[in-house]
Amino acid sequence: MDIATIIGIVSSFGLVLSAMAFGGGIGMFLDPASGMIVIGGTIGVTLINYPLRDVLKLVGIVQNVFLHKLVAVPEVISQFVEFATKARREGILALEGESKNISDEFLAKGLQLTIDGLEPQAIKEILETEIDYISERHRQGAEIFLTMGTFAPAMGMIGTLIGLVQMLQQMSDPSSIGPAMAVAIITTFYGSVMANMLFLPMSGKLKNRATEEEMVKEIMLNGILSIARGDNPRVIEQKLHSFIPPAMRESAFA
Repeated sequence: MDIATIIGIVSSFGLVLSAMAFGGGIGMFLDPASGMIVIGGTIGVTLINYPLRDVLKLVGIVQNVFLHKLVAVPEVISQFVEFATKARREGILALEGESKNISDEFLAKGLQLTIDGLEPQAIKEILETEIDYISERHRQGAEIFLTMGTFAPAMGMIGTLIGLVQMLQQMSDPSSIGPAMAVAIITTFYGSVMANMLFLPMSGKLKNRATEEEMVKEIMLNGILSIARGDNPRVIEQKLHSFIPPAMRESAFA
C-alpha cells in the first residue's frame, strides 16, 4: 500500500470537504445532472480517444497507484552478488535452482537466458526489448489519466454553458437566476476537482512508478550481463552501486 497516495487523497479531499461544510454545507454542492455531464462525459470522450481494451485496463492501472511494493534496490544488488559468487564457485548451471524461486519475471527470465548459454549481446537485446515494453505499458496508463485530466475540466465547462443557456431562458424570473447560476458553476467545480485532485496526480504517480521500475530493471539487466560475462562479484557490486546514491550503498563484503 502506498501510504503517500492515501495521505494525499485523504488530506486534499478532507480539506476541500471541510471548506465546503464550513461555507454553508456540502449539500449545496451536490447536483446529479452536473455529475452526469462531467463523469459520464469524461468517460465517454475517453472511450472515443482510446480503444476499449485500453480503457478497461484502468482498473489494474489504478491498483498500481495504490498498491505498489517498493523494490529495495540494495537487496537486489546483494542478491546479484550472491548469484555471481555462486556462479564463480559452482558454475553458471548452479543458478538453475535459484531462477525457479525468483518471483520477478524479468529477473527470472534474464537468469534463465544466462543459464541457457546465450551470448551477453543477445541477452541484452532480449531484455532491453522487455524493458521497452514495460515502459510503454506504464506510459500508456499515465497518458490515459493525463487525457482524462484534460477532458474533465472541458466537460465541466460544457456543463456550465448548458446551465447558462438554461439560466438565460429564465431571465423573466429573477428569483431563479441565482440557483441556475450556482448549478452552472458546479459542473466546472466537478471537472476541476476530478482533474486536479484525481486524474493528473494519478498520471504523475504512474510516471514516477515507471521511472523507478525502469531503474530497477536496468540494474537487473547490468547484473545479469555481468554474470553472463563472468565478472568478479566485487566488480558487479561496484557497477550496480553506481545506479544509487552513496547513502543507499551497502557492501556485501563489509
